[in-house]
Amino acid sequence: MAKKPNILWFVADQLRADAIHHLGNPASHTPNIDQLAGDGVSFENAYCQNPVCVPSRCSFLTGLYPHTLGHRTMHFMMQKEDPNILKTMKQNGYEVVWIGRNDFIPSSWAKTDYCDRFYDGADLVEKSAVEGGSMHFARPDVTPEIAPVMEGANLKYSFYQGKFPEHSMDQSFDWNNVNCALNYLKERSEQPGEKPFFLYCTLSFPHPPYGCEEPWYSMIDRKSLPPRRPDIETLSNKASILYNIREKQGMQDWTEEQYNEIRAVYLGMTARFDYQLGLLMEQLKKGGLYDDTSVFVFSDHGDFTCDYGIAEKCQNSYEDTLTNVPLIVKPAKDIPVKQGVNAALVQLNDLPATVYEMTGVEPGYNHFGKSLSETLATGCGHRDAVFCEGGRLHGEPQAMEPNHGPESPYWPRISTQHEEGSAHTKGCMIRMGNLKYVMRLYESDELYDLQKDPMETQNLINDPAYAADVASLKNRMLQFYMETCDYVPPVMDKR
Repeated sequence: MAKKPNILWFVADQLRADAIHHLGNPASHTPNIDQLAGDGVSFENAYCQNPVCVPSRCSFLTGLYPHTLGHRTMHFMMQKEDPNILKTMKQNGYEVVWIGRNDFIPSSWAKTDYCDRFYDGADLVEKSAVEGGSMHFARPDVTPEIAPVMEGANLKYSFYQGKFPEHSMDQSFDWNNVNCALNYLKERSEQPGEKPFFLYCTLSFPHPPYGCEEPWYSMIDRKSLPPRRPDIETLSNKASILYNIREKQGMQDWTEEQYNEIRAVYLGMTARFDYQLGLLMEQLKKGGLYDDTSVFVFSDHGDFTCDYGIAEKCQNSYEDTLTNVPLIVKPAKDIPVKQGVNAALVQLNDLPATVYEMTGVEPGYNHFGKSLSETLATGCGHRDAVFCEGGRLHGEPQAMEPNHGPESPYWPRISTQHEEGSAHTKGCMIRMGNLKYVMRLYESDELYDLQKDPMETQNLINDPAYAADVASLKNRMLQFYMETCDYVPPVMDKR
């Protein structure tokens, strides 16, 4: 049997595709991601299946959709019997090492079914897979420096922090995770094991609050930032949740320079993530593991980052800022690859299927992912359509996050999601070609022509010229729900 490749998943939290330099952001500093894309494939049209953490991770770790098992909230995690790639790879002879964020199983659960080794990011010490672990974003004894341009700005709900001193975050969650991963890769190069490894390293950056340490904070040229998407109140017929969050976040009086400060800090956070990726790639090469390892770099979802005048994210908005994520795949040396940027429509829930095909693992359960192997090898198209979904029905408190009081920076979003109006409607997005259609349960649908309107400012849902396109997109969405509406476990019950 041919040697099975190692697998490394390096996962950001809240990283949007257009924050990457080779995907068109002139202010971005991502040399390591750009170089990895040159060795492999960068999918510029990769989409997550839900715009917030837990549902997205439940999807890309299983190959299922959020609706398949009801995972469309931050507080309904995977169940014991549910399949996922970590459990599957461990059962099929891989040493599974899980480092960092959870966000897919209840925090109190033992990790023994999912991995051989677990590090929680709180320190550099390996944790027993039985332990739950905790998470830390930054040292509590360090106060960030607010940029002079932010003086006078209402920062309460902006998530802005600013500049941290150099080395002040060296023991933070992400750095501890990266150091754990580096130590593990060094160990594997010095003591090769009989098993191939699946290393799942998942960080917190560039998730808000928007703050990072030097040198990455000052690395971004504020004058090179691309144009921001227009403030939501200047647009008509967009999702009402955006207007409500914008009103509550209270950044209407900000100057463009103040918005750009947040955007630049976010790119600084992205630059640090890129630097950490570079350290891992350097260690893979130094230890002779690079050629034998398939590397996947991606994010669970994106971030508004002051587009439309909004910070952070929300559960049922489907603009590319939230749904289009970076996805770079560098296959092991014996796996065919046509290197460069690939425009195929792909989804994060295609990743388990891709790994299973690369490794020859039979997952033993049905899923809805489609392996990327053919498009990796040929550069050809992949899917005719991609999907993202979220929101809730009226009267579904279990599908909401616990409410936060006005003292919380999350209050504008979460309080809006608790309202029983149209804002937190259930919705689903489909993209086919350059057309993106969003069906919304309690308010007007949306349609965008991304070729003519890449910033998604003109809702064309009532334009008669697109009526036939809308009908076709609705029909394709109906087929999607018919095909994926449920999951039947592989073990049959006795009647």
